[in-house]
Amino acid sequence: MFDDIAWVTREFHEANPKSQLQPGDILITRVGANAGDVCIVPEGTGELHCSSAVFARPLRRHRKYLELFCRSPLGQQLLRTRIVGSVSERINTRDVESLPVLMPTPPEEAAITNVLAGLDDKVQQNRQINETLESMARAIFKSWFVDFDPVRAKSEGRQPFGINAETAALFPSSFDDSPLGKIPKGWTTPKLDEIVELAYGKALKEENRRQGKVPVYGSNGAVGWHDEAFVKGPGIVVGRKGNPGIVTWAPTDFVPIDTTFYVLLKAPLASFHYAFHSLSLLDLASLGADSAVPGLNRNIAYMSRVLLPRSELIKAFDLLCDPLSLRVHLNDEESRTLAAIRDALLPKLISGEIRIKDAEKMAGERV
Repeated sequence: MFDDIAWVTREFHEANPKSQLQPGDILITRVGANAGDVCIVPEGTGELHCSSAVFARPLRRHRKYLELFCRSPLGQQLLRTRIVGSVSERINTRDVESLPVLMPTPPEEAAITNVLAGLDDKVQQNRQINETLESMARAIFKSWFVDFDPVRAKSEGRQPFGINAETAALFPSSFDDSPLGKIPKGWTTPKLDEIVELAYGKALKEENRRQGKVPVYGSNGAVGWHDEAFVKGPGIVVGRKGNPGIVTWAPTDFVPIDTTFYVLLKAPLASFHYAFHSLSLLDLASLGADSAVPGLNRNIAYMSRVLLPRSELIKAFDLLCDPLSLRVHLNDEESRTLAAIRDALLPKLISGEIRIKDAEKMAGERV
């Protein structure tokens, strides 16, 4: 939510107190394709300044309910009706201020917030768990294939830390010179096109997508759903146009659209996990084509050299990554289900179609 943050000087921040954010403030994207998107400033984020979004500071007792309402399908529909502009979509502050909000009685509001906040908390918990699992995989890859910690330990006569004797035996105990510098003895440095193919994604406009459970990936990650897969997963999607060089893991069968490449492995590489982490280390975004629209030049990318260890060691890395990747995928699936339940419950609770006790039972079965 707060990735790729921009910065202002402290002098500017202090000179504009009306734009200073506080925990609990509700932010609504004001301009662009994401106009109407909503988030809330969480506790413990430090000092923040708002420049390109509308933000509201509700009374403390209404904060969570208003966030849930604005993010619900009903709230999003009301916000979308206030979007103006054909070239550059935007929402004006005065239009947000006039947004009609369905407010229940105080006891009902407290009960509704309590039920739905539990679902939100579980979604947030899953997100944090996934960040930890993904950082574990990155840390193992860095230790083994970037810093060469097990090789350095063996070269110094020490037992490699954190791995069993069988895995440690797969690492050499010395280094060789290579085009990438000093690398473990016996490992190679093939060019990228020797181990993977960056295949072109398929055209699938949003209006042509049919409702389904197959994720559709664009150059910056998941962009929607379809009922038919184009590529068998797991796999890797690489941004080609618009957000070139963004590397995304696809855990299931998927659709890569025509602003992307998807990865096909070539022998001797047989691991999507290893390919994913290797591609993520390359500065692919800098390998652009000369055009008005930023793009990744595949032929230039193919010239990049990639470290390739012995296949037995890559298999050992896969054995560690597989359960981590599966857990991340299952957490994501659960979070989507919880979010759908949350969004469906809010209007029904407000209208009285569902009673609080029934909603508590439904939420309790999922959390």
